[in-house]
Amino acid sequence: MGSWRSERPFWRDPWNAPLFVASLLMVIGCFASYSGSLAWVGMGNWLPFFWAFWGFQPYVSSVEARRRSALWLVAGSFPVVLTGLGQLWWGWQGPWQVLGGSIIWFMTPGGEPEGRLSGLFDYANIAAAWLALVWPLALAALIQPGLNKLRRGVVLGLVVAFVTALVLTESRNGWGALVLALPIVLGPISWPWLVPLLVVGLGLLIASVVPGVPLLLQAPARSLVPEGIWGRLSDSQHAGERVLASTRLSQWGVALQLIAERPWLGWGAAAFSVIYPLRTGKWHGHAHNLPLELAIAHGLPVAFLVAALVLALLIVALRRGLSRLFDRAWWAAVLILMVLHGTDLPFFDSRVNIAGWILLAGLRCLLRPSQEHCQQRSLDSALGADA
Repeated sequence: MGSWRSERPFWRDPWNAPLFVASLLMVIGCFASYSGSLAWVGMGNWLPFFWAFWGFQPYVSSVEARRRSALWLVAGSFPVVLTGLGQLWWGWQGPWQVLGGSIIWFMTPGGEPEGRLSGLFDYANIAAAWLALVWPLALAALIQPGLNKLRRGVVLGLVVAFVTALVLTESRNGWGALVLALPIVLGPISWPWLVPLLVVGLGLLIASVVPGVPLLLQAPARSLVPEGIWGRLSDSQHAGERVLASTRLSQWGVALQLIAERPWLGWGAAAFSVIYPLRTGKWHGHAHNLPLELAIAHGLPVAFLVAALVLALLIVALRRGLSRLFDRAWWAAVLILMVLHGTDLPFFDSRVNIAGWILLAGLRCLLRPSQEHCQQRSLDSALGADA
């Protein structure tokens, strides 16, 4: 419906050009891929979403539309929080399924891995990625003006549950997202008091984690920082247990070798999961870095085009100014998602992937002049947006 209602064709928006060229290169690379049919199947993670980037835009083209979408993402995340807390605190377990198995929630009692909140996702880091991308939107929902006491109390309860769930995932990326979103969403008016607090808090955290800090400084820092946090960040409970082939450094090193061997069209989707065990004896499904994964699968040009598009959207939006609360939250959500994909690949979960492309579509619309938003009024009317 968004495609039919668009004011101009796909090819007339210059922001679609990198995705169009990347899709052509991906298809060409499939004909000479190392991974065979997996290369064609892997197109499902990209080509439909290149189109959706354009087709989603009529629904997030105005300020009010993005605010409404942000609030739906927050409200729709309640099952993530509820199932996650349920599996850790009350021993809930699945699988739960509806619609004849079309939707399945693989609920692992005690979390996956054990002791870490994963909720309706199959792994704690994926649950953390979802909560992290929604976190700035939830924060904006809490501090938005105009809420009465009852509504703000409801949102406050949901935000507290959000933060609790994100902490319980024990995802270091998720914990970083909690901090990263604060100065962006709260805006420059908060920086005189927020930045000193963050500096002190991060200073204590660094002192408690970094090896080599004198015991005279590290001991009091660790007494102030919860042991579960500094222990997880320093990975002290696993020190010396992991062989090099199991670490991200090994994965990235092999990834760079593969890129050097086939830099232009890559090896094909899912090739890393096939080749990495042959070279290291350890299995990993991906390279834990999105630009590297793209370059391995589809070549350096594709990786550059996709990464450059996201960076350009963030930079141009920032340069034009983010004076509105939900625009700052939307921008922060995209930034957090980009940072998460520097050390992990949660986009392989379709729910995170869809949400990410909705956010990118909204960021593209944020750059449009106001006169291009006229089609949103007709969409709002047709969809009963005032309700």
